[in-house]
Amino acid sequence: MTFPRLILAPMEGLADDILRDILTSTQAYAWCVTEFVRVTGTVLPHSCYTRLSPELKQGSRTPAGTPTRVQLLGSDPDMMARNAAHLAKLEPAGIDLNFGCPAPLVNRHRGGAALLGEPELLHSIMSAVRGAVPLHIPVTAKMRLGIDDAAMALDCALALEAGGAESLVVHARTKQDGYKPPARWEWLARIRARVALPLIANGEVWTGQDYLDIRAVSGCDDVMLGRGAVADPLLARRIHAALAGQPAGDPAQEWGELCELIARFWLLVNRKLPPQHSPGRLKQWLGLMRRAYPPAEALYAELRPLRHADAMGPVLRRRGIAVGETRAAA
Repeated sequence: MTFPRLILAPMEGLADDILRDILTSTQAYAWCVTEFVRVTGTVLPHSCYTRLSPELKQGSRTPAGTPTRVQLLGSDPDMMARNAAHLAKLEPAGIDLNFGCPAPLVNRHRGGAALLGEPELLHSIMSAVRGAVPLHIPVTAKMRLGIDDAAMALDCALALEAGGAESLVVHARTKQDGYKPPARWEWLARIRARVALPLIANGEVWTGQDYLDIRAVSGCDDVMLGRGAVADPLLARRIHAALAGQPAGDPAQEWGELCELIARFWLLVNRKLPPQHSPGRLKQWLGLMRRAYPPAEALYAELRPLRHADAMGPVLRRRGIAVGETRAAA
């Protein structure tokens, strides 16, 4: 049986290679997308891409086998094309173009959602990149509805389609909206009615019911999960189970499984980061997870004042999370 696809969103400063590894271990995603690589006035070395996406060294897949697409952000069509062509030599599972980041620093440098007032530029960038990348590598895009309003949303979507995008993710908010609810799912239906390319719905999907609602309102088959997937690492698998008519999981058993994921996350973070920095990464994740899991709230509260990895281990073990001794990153 074929189900609608779920895609794991690019989340700057949150979903790095470690969290992609953890979240895709449920094997519920069609593909995932990296944080963005900023393209300016030079052709970046391959090490820039492999540092951000170690998956490129293993067939552009996470350890669980989920295809990983690399995202580029920039405003110069020629430099975007040249960097995409160079990246293509690493055989990524796909190349995605970022027209959705609302971060002020990114936008001040004409990146991300700041370009949504210039549909002709979006077309030029997409066309240049698509022309520079071998056809067997998908080139896709992610956009928001606009800068301050959605008046140009259709123009932007049509421009990216005409430029050769294979599919388009639309986060149903404007740049000005940031991440404030509600998302404007009704606009996804308007865009879907006008574009022929596959449209992927995104924005404010935290639960299985949100997933059903965004599909019903937007008419989109495929959905990209972002912060909701971080808050509930089993959300994608839960959605697939519901679509297959399978019963919901047992909450106690699910928390036990999440404890295993937390233990693996802690191990990988401490391999990558020095012990004074790794606590922040775990607290960042738990800060979102407590939205979906009451035990995460209690764990977060106990860990919150701690500043060093050595102090975190005893608490995690006392909470039933099987972690070893902390080792600082080399």
